[in-house]
Amino acid sequence: MIYETLSCVADEINQYFNRQLHLSEDKVVLSAIVNQDGSVAIQGENKVVLTLINVEKEPLGNTVPGFNNGYVTARSTPPVCINLYILFAAYFSSNNYPEALRFLSFIIAYFQSRNVLSSANTPSLDRRIEKLMFEMESLSTERLNNVWATLGAKYMPSVIYKMRMLTFDEGMIREYRPVVSDPSGTTGLV
Repeated sequence: MIYETLSCVADEINQYFNRQLHLSEDKVVLSAIVNQDGSVAIQGENKVVLTLINVEKEPLGNTVPGFNNGYVTARSTPPVCINLYILFAAYFSSNNYPEALRFLSFIIAYFQSRNVLSSANTPSLDRRIEKLMFEMESLSTERLNNVWATLGAKYMPSVIYKMRMLTFDEGMIREYRPVVSDPSGTTGLV
C-alpha cells in the first residue's frame, strides 16, 4: 500500500506540472536517491525525486477502529496507522539550478493549495484510503544534514512532507509485483 500511495502522489503532481507548465514528460519520479552501492539511483537528470525517508506509527490511543474503550470488539488485533515522511529533492544539473528551485516552488504551491487528497478530489487514490493529509516539515540545519548523510547523498534543494495517515490491517496487504527492467532492456516480473 505504501508503493501504491506514493505512486499516486507522484502521478498527481506530474499531472499538476503538465497542466501548469505544459510539459510532455513526467518530472516527478518515485525512487531512492542512492543505490546500496553508493551510485546515483536516478536515471537522467532534471527530475524531482520522491523518496520515502521515514515511517512513523501514529499514536491513536483508544480511537482505533474496532476498539471500544481499549477493549477488542470485532478484531483480533488493532490496525496500525502510519505516517510517511516523504522527501521531494530537485535533482537537476548544476547549470540548471534555477529550474531546480522553480520545480521545488511548484511542489510547495501544490501542497499549499491541496494538502488533503481524498477519493473526491483524487479518483486514482486507492479506494481503501479515506484521505491523506500533507504537512510541510521544518528541519533544523543539523537534522537536515543528518537526513542527507543517512541517505548517503549530497544535499539537493528539497522539501519534506509528513503524510498522514495510512491504516493497515490484516486484510489491507495484497501482493504486488512490479515489472522490473534489467540493463539489457528486457523486462520480467520480480
